[in-house]
Amino acid sequence: MTRILEIEPANDRELALARWIDAPTAAIWRAWTEPHLLEQWFCPKPWRVTDVKQEIRPGGASFMIMRGPNGEEMPMHGVFLEIVPERRIVFTDAFTSAWVPSEKPFMAASVEMTPMDGGTRYIARAGHWTVADREKHEQMGFHQGWAIATDQLEEVARGLGVAA
Repeated sequence: MTRILEIEPANDRELALARWIDAPTAAIWRAWTEPHLLEQWFCPKPWRVTDVKQEIRPGGASFMIMRGPNGEEMPMHGVFLEIVPERRIVFTDAFTSAWVPSEKPFMAASVEMTPMDGGTRYIARAGHWTVADREKHEQMGFHQGWAIATDQLEEVARGLGVAA
């Protein structure tokens, strides 16, 4: 089961979540980078993601649709900024593909995975362009939603049977 780790946001525009996950970094990496696995955990149920397309490389495009239980659809376009296999993923919605600016950027996010105590130290950060955007993300349920998604991530990663 995930354990909460203490972490402070870097500044007043950042939200952060830190957990110890009972799964190896290789499994967490797969769950983040293989579309069929990402679809199983990425947002809190009953929401789900579909149509995932990812070019896992710096400058590579990312696309998915978040679908709500009442027919809501939120297309999400983005670009990967940094990729360090099995250690770090940095992405943003400031671009829709290549270096085409998005209409309204919301955040740049990073995920760090570090082997720790037979599992993984997992840190997710969401940096926002403004304090108002950070506050909006908090009101949308960042802490609860990302915590639930992290629990779902752990479940998927543990099911992969990847050795530590």
